[in-house]
Order: sequence, then C-alpha cells, then structure tokens
Amino acid sequence: MNILKKKAAPAEPIDTTGLAPADYRLPVWFFGFEGVLAAAFDILRAFPSAWPVLLVLLAVNITVSLTVMRKRLRLAKALWRGKETRRVAITLIALRVGSHFALNAVGLTVHSTLGHVVFALVMSATTIGLLAYSQQTSIRALTAAATPAAPAAPAA
Repeated sequence: MNILKKKAAPAEPIDTTGLAPADYRLPVWFFGFEGVLAAAFDILRAFPSAWPVLLVLLAVNITVSLTVMRKRLRLAKALWRGKETRRVAITLIALRVGSHFALNAVGLTVHSTLGHVVFALVMSATTIGLLAYSQQTSIRALTAAATPAAPAAPAA
C-alpha cells in the first residue's frame, strides 16, 4: 500500500439528532485555556521560568479537547471552516503583531515585566471575548436555521 496515494476519508457528519444547537456550546472556562495560550508570548517574556506550566496547560487543553469535549469539538471543527472564526484568528494575530509594531513606531517598546503582564491580560481577555462572541453568533445562526419559519400571514 502506497501511503502517499492514500485518499482522505470524507469528514464524518455531525450527529445532531436530539440536540439543540445550544447543547454544543463550549463553556467559557474552555476559552480560558485558549486565552492563556494566546498570552503565552508575554507570559514567557514576563516570567521565563513559566514554560513548564504553559506546557502542562497545553497538554491539559489537548486532553480535555479529545475526551470531555469530543462531541462539541465536532461543531468547533465545522465552525473553523466558517469565515467568521478565521476572521477572529486573523484579528488576534494582527492585534498581537500590530500592537508591538505600533508601540515600536512611537518608541514605547515593552520591556518591563508589568508591561508584558498587561499585554498578556489584554490578549487573554480579547481572545476569550472574541471566541465567546464568535460562538454566540454561530449558535444564534444555527438556532435560527433549526427553527422552522413561521407561516406567512394571509393577505387581506
């Protein structure tokens, strides 16, 4: 069997029988993992010895994703295909890179521990907020699509 010519299996359909779109909602605490990982650069700049803690949090994030949140992550995979979620990811990257470029342009490079802690908090809060907003928007759209349309009023 030639591994290079192996065709990819089609994606599994999401089983939505008996579940409302809101049942797939990821809890906000799960976004906390993502917030910490989004702030990892500044956490490491402020506290270089924190890398083992970040690795443990990354491992916990992956473990929780693959076990406890398994059914919900099927929806998350589908959401990643949407342009709104990709827009959130691109916005976070642009915010991260752009903020440092902007500060460097005006001569306010972040070097202090406090500056990196503030940056880490802002990046974490922004990540959690944008992901929660994106999820809420997606759930609202899925709920609207799942509810049958009301019949039109008869013309008088």
